Amino acid sequence: MTAQPVTRAYGGQTMTAPLREALVKAPGPAFGRAFEDPAHGFLHAVDIDRARREHESFRELLASLGTTVHLLDTEVESPDLLYAFDPLLIADRGAIPLRPGKPSRQVEPPAVEAWTLAHGIPTIGRIAAPGTIEAGDTFWLRPDLFCIGRTLRTNDDGARQLAALVGGDVRVFDVPYGHGPEELVHLLSVVHPIADDLATVFLPLLPVGLWQLLRDMGYRLIEVDEDEYRRLGCNVLVVRPGVVIIASGNPNVAASLAAHGIQVHTYEATEIGINGSGGPTCMTRPILRG
Repeated sequence: MTAQPVTRAYGGQTMTAPLREALVKAPGPAFGRAFEDPAHGFLHAVDIDRARREHESFRELLASLGTTVHLLDTEVESPDLLYAFDPLLIADRGAIPLRPGKPSRQVEPPAVEAWTLAHGIPTIGRIAAPGTIEAGDTFWLRPDLFCIGRTLRTNDDGARQLAALVGGDVRVFDVPYGHGPEELVHLLSVVHPIADDLATVFLPLLPVGLWQLLRDMGYRLIEVDEDEYRRLGCNVLVVRPGVVIIASGNPNVAASLAAHGIQVHTYEATEIGINGSGGPTCMTRPILRG
């Protein structure tokens, strides 16, 4: 049967369908200053020239694999806008600007929403105080099955508000505290769907209820070890079924994905990834999947 062309301009409640259009943010002055404020959590002073080269190579890789890449040219004081996945969610009905739990990131949702509105994507709701939620704590397992992690960045009120806006079957899981605020754990840091029956997981921080759900749904799990977890090995960007991007320096994850028939592409992530603790999914706000 011939696949039907996608006629919509945005949406796609999936992590694994073809990534047709994506929004990214290149490193700017705020990213270059990130290490100056310990609250941002960067590991060392940013080499901004290297960060820009790494990000350009990432964009070129993504485009070479068939994704239309849009560049957000807005600059805000938050260096974390580079991780454009987090401040806003796009569902099939439209955009949902979120309310990040990291106070310095609360300037980001309006910046991304301005882009989505300018490109014809309606806003279907927003997260209001005292709710907080970041998209890194969310993912679709199925178009009608949405998962939310309750974390140090996503509170109960934010999870309930987003669940009401998304609708359908929404499951909320408590993510372990880990090492606390100094080492942020987003839900997507510890689990990532690769296909309808395959996911990468970092088991020590995976919520037990989510592990049980994956098991009940017949998922095969690619277990990421602690060394590669810290090198963003669990954070995998699916470009289309069977094709993914991961940060370089994760040979075990790459080999495990390849053993499952997955084509793996890598990019250098020293400055744009490891320093700021954001993987390829974090840097990519899907606009259209399907």
